[in-house]
Amino acid sequence: MQHDDAIVSFEVRNELRDLMVGEGQAEAALDHPLDQQTFHIRMANSQGRREAASLLLKKMYGWRGYAVDPGVTHTPNKITLFAETGGETVGTMSLCLDNDEIGLPADENFRDKLDELRSERRRLCEPSRLAIDKGVSKRVFAALIHISYIYAHNIHGYTDYVIEVNPRHVMFYKRMLGFRDFGGERLCTRVGAPAVLLRLDLEYMGAQIRKFGGLMEQHGNERSFYPYFFPTWDEPGITGRLMLGKL
Repeated sequence: MQHDDAIVSFEVRNELRDLMVGEGQAEAALDHPLDQQTFHIRMANSQGRREAASLLLKKMYGWRGYAVDPGVTHTPNKITLFAETGGETVGTMSLCLDNDEIGLPADENFRDKLDELRSERRRLCEPSRLAIDKGVSKRVFAALIHISYIYAHNIHGYTDYVIEVNPRHVMFYKRMLGFRDFGGERLCTRVGAPAVLLRLDLEYMGAQIRKFGGLMEQHGNERSFYPYFFPTWDEPGITGRLMLGKL
């Protein structure tokens, strides 16, 4: 299902659960089943959309006591995706693509580790500023990550994700997406909290998408988020809408 300028739209039936990324399993009391809900993933390509994404970030990060910079300005090596339903922004993430002029946010705290990968001619990109509102389907998280993968790897040829995460979220990203340790714990100066650097080879992500994408609840014993990614036959349409400039 496609809706106006959405990169992709999808319906969710009877599966809404509270999901705070990295916070573990939801409690049954927080489930909010609905007959049907439609989500749209779009590019935050205007000041108003970037401000809406920033407001969600402030809401979800602020209650944990993390500092959040305003983040509404546009930089040439960054895209921001957001998810909305019923006119409300319920998820957002940014993706920074490494280049010689600007680099990546993680350079501030882990430049030495990133330079190791650059010396091996790896092309790095950094998902950041990820926030999912309470009560939102896990498919929203999967959709944001999958679209960022298509943009980075399939369209632009980037090879690795690197992310800075709070130490208590490390196991979530390892278990749910297959990230691996790549740097010790350091202070993340942007949010005033400890951070661990993780790395994910995008060839591995692609293999997991081909194996599990689209399985949803028919995933057997697979406990990662990959069954909630789109099936591979949806990738050409998503790629086409990204390349047509719906950014």
